[in-house]
Amino acid sequence: MTFLSRSDETAPAFPLGLLFFVCLVLAWSWIGAADRMTWWLEAFPALIALPVLAITYKRFQFTRLAFVLIALHACILLVGAHYTYERVPLFNLIRDHFHLHRNDYDKLGHLTQGFVPAIIAREILIRRRVVATGWWLVFLVMCVCMAISACYELLEWGVALWEGSGADAFLGTQGDPFDTQSDMFCALIGAAAALLLLTRTHDSQIARLVQAASKSHEIFAAAE
Repeated sequence: MTFLSRSDETAPAFPLGLLFFVCLVLAWSWIGAADRMTWWLEAFPALIALPVLAITYKRFQFTRLAFVLIALHACILLVGAHYTYERVPLFNLIRDHFHLHRNDYDKLGHLTQGFVPAIIAREILIRRRVVATGWWLVFLVMCVCMAISACYELLEWGVALWEGSGADAFLGTQGDPFDTQSDMFCALIGAAAALLLLTRTHDSQIARLVQAASKSHEIFAAAE
């Protein structure tokens, strides 16, 4: 993971490179999308996140780990938006090979819906000094991730009420009466996995980013 741990933590080239890649995926996702309305519904989190990150970049720059995960999550959303979640070809092959009952690409999406926000929430809570360490940090991060998942399920419910059967591709339940519950459970697993697997790497990157930002501020102040 050396590309995530270089010394020039505050240099904009890395997030700009990720942004360029995500924009390429965005263009591919839009061209020939299976259903335009479903595309907008599935892609809107990425479409909102990109300008928000650009606007807030100077005031709050995330670690490289967070930027990579955000880009990955955006790409997962855009692939699902292109095909619709229940028709992603690779997961159709997995379904057929293992004789599964459904295409489970949406479960990957909900795993990342917990995995990625866990790192984002953790970074904001630590760097804004809301809570720095300990079980309160874990608890609050998990709460934020579950709240995001619950809000998304409420959004799906609202779209279903508005569109009726026209929202089937967006909902992607594929006949599963417990799809909402399993989606939220996947987000819970994703959030827990992120905290278990990435805490040490994330702490290291936060420390380097804060140190690099402090040095940049000192140089700027000295120049004045």
